[in-house]
Amino acid sequence: MPTPQIPTATPAAIVDALKAGAVVPPKVRASFGKGRCVRGTYVPSDRAEEITRSRSFTRPSRVLARFSIGSTNPGATVTDNLVLSGFSFRLGEIHHRSDILAQSAPVHFAKTLDQMLAFLEARIPGPDGSPDIERVKAFSAANPETLHQAGYIAAHPLPRNFASTTYWGVHSFPATNSAGETRFIKFKVTPVGAEVAPRESDLTASFANFLHDDLEHRVTSGDIRFSVMALLDRPGDPTTDVTIRWPDEDNREEIRLGTIVITGLEPDETCDASAFDPANLAEGIAQPPDEIFAARCAAYAISLTTRR
Repeated sequence: MPTPQIPTATPAAIVDALKAGAVVPPKVRASFGKGRCVRGTYVPSDRAEEITRSRSFTRPSRVLARFSIGSTNPGATVTDNLVLSGFSFRLGEIHHRSDILAQSAPVHFAKTLDQMLAFLEARIPGPDGSPDIERVKAFSAANPETLHQAGYIAAHPLPRNFASTTYWGVHSFPATNSAGETRFIKFKVTPVGAEVAPRESDLTASFANFLHDDLEHRVTSGDIRFSVMALLDRPGDPTTDVTIRWPDEDNREEIRLGTIVITGLEPDETCDASAFDPANLAEGIAQPPDEIFAARCAAYAISLTTRR
């Protein structure tokens, strides 16, 4: 009888692998290191209680949020828009808070913790400063589902600003409504308002720097609005594999839970003082059942401890 394989991956190992090979200051996030902290308000829709009784989604509140680029190194220069963008936000009051972590692709790059660690280790730079391409190709061939996120990003390059980007929570969240009924939802955060074309001079700027400069300009001259949508499940939907989308996900029934209005900039220290904790969910939104979500909760706590 074969000896069962013992998983080697831990949340701490994931944090180490995210930082491996990168010149990252010790107090910087393990991922999405380059970001901008903002504040605003949340106004619920009149249909929010049909989906969840969570007071963080059914009551007006202040919002603390952070837009970011998927680079570990906060000093990195990103020169194109084939990168992952992040939008983390906190809704609700002190006893009814929810932290939602959303990104510009609807899937994650690994479905298990072991696979995530192997994915990251395959891409750790060698002595020459570059990953072993053959090793990466071999891993991808053996784990084709880890290419789903990269494929989506390649087919859907980011807009030239945070305000025109659509963000997804890749996990399936059990939501319980005011009638006590529970179903799975996925969060989708969609921009409100028309796209503004970049100036010619903007197109030659570093993509990451332009994103942050554009964000500051938009917030100081007006506001930025997003609809927080709940995509509704159907029987048989996969709820534990975050590398795949629900069938026909782009044509799903969706309910607008409310509107986030970004109204001001915050010092980055405001967002850095505490993590946007994915485990922080006000009653009415429960933790997703997938392995990656559980690991993410532990990894964020570890990362916050090392940053302090």
